[in-house]
Amino acid sequence: MATNPAEVLGLPKPAWAGDDVGMLYDMAQRFMSEEIAPRYEDFERNEIVDPDCWKKAGAAGLLCASIPEAYGGSGGSFAHESAIIEAIGHVGVDGFGIGLHNSIVAPYILHYGSEEQKRNWLPKMATGELIGAIAMTEPGAGSDLQAVRTRAERNGNHYRINGSKTFITNGQLANLIILVTKTDPVLGAKGTSLIAVETAEAEGFRRGRNLDKIGMKANDTSELFFDDVRVPTSNLLGAEEGQGFVQLMQQLPQERLQIGASAIAMIERALALTIDYVRQRRAFGKPIIDFQNTQFKLAELKTEATVGRVFYNDCVRRHIDGGLDPSTASMAKYWLTDLQGKVVDECLQLHGGYGYMNEYPIARMYRDARVQRIYGGTNEIMKLLIARTL
Repeated sequence: MATNPAEVLGLPKPAWAGDDVGMLYDMAQRFMSEEIAPRYEDFERNEIVDPDCWKKAGAAGLLCASIPEAYGGSGGSFAHESAIIEAIGHVGVDGFGIGLHNSIVAPYILHYGSEEQKRNWLPKMATGELIGAIAMTEPGAGSDLQAVRTRAERNGNHYRINGSKTFITNGQLANLIILVTKTDPVLGAKGTSLIAVETAEAEGFRRGRNLDKIGMKANDTSELFFDDVRVPTSNLLGAEEGQGFVQLMQQLPQERLQIGASAIAMIERALALTIDYVRQRRAFGKPIIDFQNTQFKLAELKTEATVGRVFYNDCVRRHIDGGLDPSTASMAKYWLTDLQGKVVDECLQLHGGYGYMNEYPIARMYRDARVQRIYGGTNEIMKLLIARTL
């Protein structure tokens, strides 16, 4: 789709989307349409995006948009990251994992890294030389991060790390991994630390299989194994051990808002494509859109998409101003991803049998949307967090 689906639908334009954000969106959409979309079927079959795409994205200025220029970034805000995420969703190349790299992994280094760490890693992340991942989930620890068992034991000027992780986005390609680990298991959450692992220098680090998922096939998702991996103590994020849980809690709202960004983008794409389809598809001698049921259903979906867009825009504005609280971020994550599942399902229904065929984009959206209600904290966990504010 060459145009912005939100504009096609006449949805509200956010106040934070100034000319620079709009130009970045246009550039990102053009890049995704020209460089990623033509190869995307191959990426889906291979279940991984070619590494050269990361370096091309870096050269185009689409990596680390919100990182200061002093560290190789573009000096923008989350508004700029949102523009890139939305472009990915509007073009339909959702498996290109630069959103996590840009607005989750890089900010951990920016906010908690030493000056040396920032100058060493962030410029390489901005060029695509380093590809980022964050390793939280374990076979026995999902949303409950306090249950993490991966252990980092100090040994002189190194940590010796043992443990395993699973469901790690960018896991096959990542060569800079923010690892959630226990430096003092006795202290529980207060014994959790974040340690950066450069995989090229990590003897004992192994990647497991590229996991066979229902959807998001192009996005490599892996098991990771750490067997007596030695990492310099200087790779600890933060001034001292035990800060990891607090760091995670401080950054999770942006992660959840990013998931909301991809949700609203897919909602808009699904709706715009479906409206175009029902205008062309005919049944009983007239276009499907002429049936009242179709009109009423699309009227409902457009209304809900508008409400979702307004809510998302407000969350981004609050986040840019420093006022997005964890509860509201949880609302955005759970409500927008629930809505995403509903809209995509209804749009597939309006496609009839063709919606079940893989050659139609709505089929892939149906598969790709499902994970949104799981990662970044399940939607049930989001409701638990919201309930604590009652």
